[in-house]
Amino acid sequence: MPQAIRLWQVNEQDRLQEIKQTSLDLEQRLHAWLEADISIISNDLLVIGSEVRTFYGGFIDLLCINSSGDLVVVELKRGLTPREVVAQTLDYASWVKELSREQVIDYADEYLNRKFNLHLEDAFQRQFNTELPEALNENHSLLVVASSFDKSSERIINYLSEDYGVNINALTFQYFNHESDQEFLGRVFLIEPSVVQRASQNKKGYKRKPNLTREELRNLSQENGVGKIYEKLVQGLLSEFFKKTNTTLSSLVFCGDYSLSRNAAILSLDVTDSNAEEGLLFRCFTMRFAEYMKVCEESMISCYPSNYQPWQYDHSGLPQWEGHKGYFTSTDDVENFLAKLAEVGKHGS
Repeated sequence: MPQAIRLWQVNEQDRLQEIKQTSLDLEQRLHAWLEADISIISNDLLVIGSEVRTFYGGFIDLLCINSSGDLVVVELKRGLTPREVVAQTLDYASWVKELSREQVIDYADEYLNRKFNLHLEDAFQRQFNTELPEALNENHSLLVVASSFDKSSERIINYLSEDYGVNINALTFQYFNHESDQEFLGRVFLIEPSVVQRASQNKKGYKRKPNLTREELRNLSQENGVGKIYEKLVQGLLSEFFKKTNTTLSSLVFCGDYSLSRNAAILSLDVTDSNAEEGLLFRCFTMRFAEYMKVCEESMISCYPSNYQPWQYDHSGLPQWEGHKGYFTSTDDVENFLAKLAEVGKHGS
């Protein structure tokens, strides 16, 4: 159970005058305070998102990253019962754990560019005085914030941390208002953060599967009957259009810069969902690709194989998360695509 804070002021008569704690619906103000200065919680955090919409439709109050490259979900009670907000935070964790490095960078760049005209790499360097790690989101932690918690919620959080090694904690802010209209805020963790960290490290918690290697993706493309299409397309894209790729649990991702993000995912080849009958599955963020190629979206779409259809990564409605998907059914499809890309790129530049 969090310790109760008592606060005294030394008055003009050199006597201690206790400042009484006052009840206040802090959640309406805490979000702004924490977003503006996350060091209130920890000096080892950088805010990379506010009101981040998950694939399941919920909104994470604050998404942060620490100096190790791990994500931290900060969730405020906001009118929910403490037990409800604990359950909601666990639901958000199920979404956060699946974010790839590219997705983390995309979300962070969108927020940081809009707020500070910075990319994640630059903001990370400024905050932690070190380069952004290659491995991001290998682990994540959860912090539930409220002005008070009931005993049931405290038991749940302690149980998850101590018995199952879930990296979850609660943070209570206690509010004081002096008669001179001065405001004070006290901070108390339910569990000492180092204790939560040790419990998480000592338990066998969730470990995200490693991304496939480029060799594994190449072999899988052959096994799925699209090896020649995959090899020809990868070679053509790397020789003429892209300099950087990353891998996920299922795809080879071609990355590039655009106005809202650096080294963002632009085009992916999903080998695991490809087969000899349908072909090699591609997904493309069309707005990003068009900006990267310096052409209009209509010109970009004209390059796709004829079986393309609309596709969106999430339901945010933001154009940078929307695009198209389809299949390369033959090496002829690949040759046509590469030729059209070269043609529109010539006009775009």
